[in-house]
Amino acid sequence: MQFGKLLREIMGTIDRYGLKRRYFNKHKKMVKHFFDHLQNYGYKSELAIQNQKKFKKNKDKLFTFLDYDSIPWNNNNAEHAIKHLARYRRNVDGLFSEKGVKEYLILLSIYQTCKYKGLNFLKFLMSEEKSIFSHFEKYYRIRKSSH
Repeated sequence: MQFGKLLREIMGTIDRYGLKRRYFNKHKKMVKHFFDHLQNYGYKSELAIQNQKKFKKNKDKLFTFLDYDSIPWNNNNAEHAIKHLARYRRNVDGLFSEKGVKEYLILLSIYQTCKYKGLNFLKFLMSEEKSIFSHFEKYYRIRKSSH
């Protein structure tokens, strides 16, 4: 089985049922078949051989999400968070301490949660609310009753 076809099959399941491991069981057989084929196929081009090596090297990690509920199949969230951290590191211009990073990551986490919930980060901070979820519920009730 080709990687693209395998991934399309898995994406179809995710679109239909979400990130639920019980629906991924059928794909585990397909993944095994993919890696069996990959192991035995004699690629000729340098690029194909490099990709074959990368797949083999990451075999135990690549489809880990199939074994768990609610684990994204890609690492877009992690890459997005790294971009923020890299920007922070550039902006502090060498004044990069463990304490500063920890504090920044706490704020970044709050910011991202607000963003995903559709809340204004600054308004949340100014509200002095201790819980984003309480703030969200109040915000949601206000918006819902105003319509």
